[in-house]
Amino acid sequence: MGTTASQLSKESLSEYQELTFLTKQEILLAYKRFTELLDKSEKGDLNVRIPMNKINSLPELKSNPFKDRICRVFSTSEHKDGSLTFEDFLDLLSAFSDSATLEIKSHYAFRIFDFDDDGTLDRSDLEKLVNCLTGETEETKLSPDEMRQLISNILEESDIDKDGTVNLSEFQHVISRSPDFVR
Repeated sequence: MGTTASQLSKESLSEYQELTFLTKQEILLAYKRFTELLDKSEKGDLNVRIPMNKINSLPELKSNPFKDRICRVFSTSEHKDGSLTFEDFLDLLSAFSDSATLEIKSHYAFRIFDFDDDGTLDRSDLEKLVNCLTGETEETKLSPDEMRQLISNILEESDIDKDGTVNLSEFQHVISRSPDFVR
């Protein structure tokens, strides 16, 4: 859309609202947060890409074990570096907003958990997912046997077609049975 004004115009605000699950107030707050991450010379230019490390410094992401994956999934950068434009930032916020549908939330969750971006959650993806959730310290890391058993249990519950992986529709089926997922 290419907004470069120091303030969002009413037209761009309405357009962003139509394209997201965000209210006008949420978009204005996102604009404020995004512009706070810009260097002085970049103020007002919403096409500037903010590096992933700056995005990850936001309190909302700072302690999230998936922060790098979140940035990479929402980034439209051709360099695959996780940098975000304002529109990428709005897409991220929209997908995590309370108003986003279960289908949208589960789609992005699946993409975040698909560490190798191959369209399936295989044993390697599931192991990385578990390690992100439990932490990889000696006190929290699962033993190889515990990890194998947990992944086997996950696949037993989720892998409907028994091909050894979880695809998006299988993931969404499992999520649909978990009312807490939306929150």
